[in-house]
Amino acid sequence: MDPQNNSTNKHVIIIGGGISGLLTGYWLDQNNIPVTILEQSNVPGGTMKTLIDDGWLVEQGPNSALETTPLISEVLNGLGIESKRIYADEKSSNRYIVRDNTLHKVPMDPLSFIRTKLWSTYGKIRLIKEPFIGRATEEETIAQFVSRRLGKEFLDYAINPFVAGVYAGNPESLSVRYAFPKLYALEEKYGGLIKGMIRSRKERKARKEIAKDRAKLFSFVDGMQTLPNSISQKLGSAVILGATVKSVIPFRTEGKTFYTVSYFKNDETIKLESPVVVFSSPAEATASIIEPIDPEFSKTLKEIYYPPVTELFLGFRSDQVKIPLTGFGFLVPEVEKKNILGTIWSSSLFTNRSPKHHVALTTFVGGARQPDICRLNDEALINRALIDLHLLMKIEGDPVYKKIIRWDRAIPQYNIGFGNVLEKIKRFEDNFRGTFIVSNFKGGIAVGDCFINANAAAKKIADYFILGK
Repeated sequence: MDPQNNSTNKHVIIIGGGISGLLTGYWLDQNNIPVTILEQSNVPGGTMKTLIDDGWLVEQGPNSALETTPLISEVLNGLGIESKRIYADEKSSNRYIVRDNTLHKVPMDPLSFIRTKLWSTYGKIRLIKEPFIGRATEEETIAQFVSRRLGKEFLDYAINPFVAGVYAGNPESLSVRYAFPKLYALEEKYGGLIKGMIRSRKERKARKEIAKDRAKLFSFVDGMQTLPNSISQKLGSAVILGATVKSVIPFRTEGKTFYTVSYFKNDETIKLESPVVVFSSPAEATASIIEPIDPEFSKTLKEIYYPPVTELFLGFRSDQVKIPLTGFGFLVPEVEKKNILGTIWSSSLFTNRSPKHHVALTTFVGGARQPDICRLNDEALINRALIDLHLLMKIEGDPVYKKIIRWDRAIPQYNIGFGNVLEKIKRFEDNFRGTFIVSNFKGGIAVGDCFINANAAAKKIADYFILGK
């Protein structure tokens, strides 16, 4: 009998070969726990994909990652790809926000804050009140939280564009407690943001965590797909591509719970048995798999909102762009009423993202702010984006290279009431012992969050085998 089919073995089946599933598998393998990863696509990595085309390097998922946890270096060293990592140009710390059709550099020190025209004098003075604002008495959106503590202008010209850049989301819908837990914790634990930022530095240092505003931005020479490809190669035959999971059915034997996982590959239905199943698939895919055994939880997962987002990767000759590209890029506040959410200056961040004497720009449209714009055809979308790029970046003419990537369901939104989702996730894991949910709709959407959550899950699974809990 194939050892993977032997239900008495210590073995884990992971559904979903995105970065969370791969990392969970990596750490289990490091602890000598056999794994099988079932990935529906024919390539590993989920959305973490890179296209290299005639001198252009196009990220079709995360454009980079922040080095917020030492777990990242631990994995890269374990995979032998540390030498392939590259850090962003030092000028990438320059970030810009649009106000009145002008790119304003985000101030990073007190003097720059005083001088910036990004906020009015009143908006700056309003921040002085922050330490004297009390705690909230009920769950708030990020918009309610920021307006109460920092004022409407800071919401409009700092947090609103930031939320669009991170979640492609709507600050009027996202829960500050679950979408931005560290920001929420500053008020909950310390009574305010300014006091909290000062007092939390020592605790963060003790945990060996790095604040996102200080973490270094990195990628790889050949793009972000280097990471999932390397993990997949390390795990070898344990990663099964082109495998569509149809069902996960529990059964009891000798007083223990096991699971039969049925998947479809090459016109054949294959069944595996295991005492532990990890769900690392997106919410909708997970919902369809578990619907027969928990229809209520399945319905909850289907209701998690993933807005559509479209990426426009546009290449221009350097002489077409009339402003210096010294920075990460820019974000657009909703009040500016533009067609785009923001643009990353990709070729200014990392080398070899564009041919010589050319620049690569990665622009995003849609999200929870303007979901309908993603329905436009390619030509209409590019034309809409060019209106803004011509105005804001003084670009002349049309792109010499273009690539469009569409996600109908892009990023899970941790909206108001998301605590109910987390409670149902815990209930599912309690009811079906040996199941673990490790996906970006739980515990954070950033690449660094995926490292932290996958590592924690692998430890829990190891304990489950040892202690049965």
